[in-house]
Amino acid sequence: MNQLNYSPDNILSAPVNLVLVLSGPSGVGKDATLSALKTRSTSPVHIITNTTRSQRLGETDGEHYHFISQPEFTRMISNNELLEHAEVYGNYYGVPKAAVHQALAHGKDVIIKVDVQGAITIKKNLPDAVLIFLMPPSLDELSRRLRKRGTESSSDLELRLNTARSEIEQLSSFDYVVVSHSNRIESTTDDISAIIAAEKLRIPSRSYNL
Repeated sequence: MNQLNYSPDNILSAPVNLVLVLSGPSGVGKDATLSALKTRSTSPVHIITNTTRSQRLGETDGEHYHFISQPEFTRMISNNELLEHAEVYGNYYGVPKAAVHQALAHGKDVIIKVDVQGAITIKKNLPDAVLIFLMPPSLDELSRRLRKRGTESSSDLELRLNTARSEIEQLSSFDYVVVSHSNRIESTTDDISAIIAAEKLRIPSRSYNL
């Protein structure tokens, strides 16, 4: 019978860098959660998504997104430079492979913020990626947050709420669910930190083929 060659030395030296994917409905608090995570010493490297959509008031290029042109986005698709890409509400979003590869090569965990469609695509390309679904306490609460944001028309708001319902139906595709309470951001980040700690204790550890 074959025996697995486990020893303290080769177990403790095994790579355990994580690719974490944070997703959930529009308005659920993904950006606020990422901002809170960045204040922690164990924060993973945030991989910034490329997008063709217009920059919103208060957003910074290279911090919230890399805002690029449609031709540049098309070029990156042609050169297979994106881990995943998708059209969302008429705009294109994509995760650059190079940034993920560079962070992992330097021994860092990474976290990627994408929509649910993008998260499922990443899971297909990287089966060992850890998918976290950020869940609103209720759809009524999600509606309130979207209205407070004030960036969507009434028709856009209804579209986002309908999309949220269908995205929640994809919950079984995820590894973890974390409820996002707007007034308890530390609790949300505590839950994600606990997920990271648990994943680092997995046997065997995860690996990625970029």
